[in-house]
Amino acid sequence: MPEPSLDERRAAAVGEAAALLAEARDILPWMVEIRRDLHRHPELGLEEHRTSGRVQERLRELGIEHVAGLAGTGVLGLLPGAGPGRVVALRADLDALPIQDAKEVPYRSEVPARMHACGHDVHTAIALGAARLLGPRLRHRPGLVKLIFQPAEETVGGARLLVEAGVLEAPRVEAIFGLHVDPELEVGTVGLRYGQRNAASDNLTITIHGRSCHGAYPASGVDAIVAAAHVVTALQTVVSRNLDARSSGVVTLGSIEGGTVGNVVAQVVRMVGTLRTLDRSTRELVRTRVREIATGVAAGLGARAEVEIEPSYDPVINDDRMIDLVRASAERLVGGARVTIFDRPNMGVEDFGFYLTHVPGAFFSLGVRNEARGIVHPVHNDRFDVDEECLAYGAALQVLNALAVLEG
Repeated sequence: MPEPSLDERRAAAVGEAAALLAEARDILPWMVEIRRDLHRHPELGLEEHRTSGRVQERLRELGIEHVAGLAGTGVLGLLPGAGPGRVVALRADLDALPIQDAKEVPYRSEVPARMHACGHDVHTAIALGAARLLGPRLRHRPGLVKLIFQPAEETVGGARLLVEAGVLEAPRVEAIFGLHVDPELEVGTVGLRYGQRNAASDNLTITIHGRSCHGAYPASGVDAIVAAAHVVTALQTVVSRNLDARSSGVVTLGSIEGGTVGNVVAQVVRMVGTLRTLDRSTRELVRTRVREIATGVAAGLGARAEVEIEPSYDPVINDDRMIDLVRASAERLVGGARVTIFDRPNMGVEDFGFYLTHVPGAFFSLGVRNEARGIVHPVHNDRFDVDEECLAYGAALQVLNALAVLEG
């Protein structure tokens, strides 16, 4: 019997993806139920006790072995195949945001000032849906799928806590996939970015120490406010005059406070901000120049600058081979015309970068927009919502991604 042609193999792959999507749509009510339950009961980072419990209930319902209590509320599901083989991980985040839900829907948040405004309830429901679809498909395939349900993406970077807890080890994960809902993309579409996808971030605090005196005799003191003003201005040169024009960086001071009353020269001014960069060398350069400029300018005015730079999130740098894999899966599932390749990185942060520091993987965008239904609001908005058809697309795509690694 002759080997099937390339076109025949492609047609078969598209047919298998269509069948998988149909199956995902069959379990869509189940995923919607999960998502809406989580949406009504949002919990902040490291407080996701109910959410974690609900995930464990669903894993037990599916007969999936799991470990709970990682970093407090994290859960690791273990979905083995027919014997040893490759190991792939799928990640979902659990936490919500301190936002009052303004939507008028039956599944509106029931917790004051708490809301799933970033779609983590969707991510969790998709991961559980993928697990349900993967179960039967692993009976005759070797390998292992790890299901990582992670706390605190929005706050302390729960990914780092789970990496430290060993979720990528024993056995070692060879590839990891994560997704994020994207209200800029229509439901049924997928967005991909090769290489640098999200920025790294550092938390910046600069404290200017002067010497207070009577406001009528400023020469007898050192004005911390004047020194701070010069530091703020000088820091604008970090990006404009220190970075290669082909590199990207952001230095933002979002808070400044100091002084006591109008007739006293301020002794202390405190400024708080953020640094955003896209690669490790730029990150180190920005850190160094911020420190040098702040301390040097303050010293030139007789003041002293105390600079604290606290590393926050790693950059998200996708592995191009893994993006190729997701692209092939997405094109089979939704068609090439519905796959967007982003030409620019995002200066926002995502703690998925902590996983990518250790293993190759891909983080991609899942369309959730539906203008006809008014589902157009951005993430972190009090009216954010998704077209829940995205659950079927997300679950099916993650299944295809996992199987591609296991069979590769």
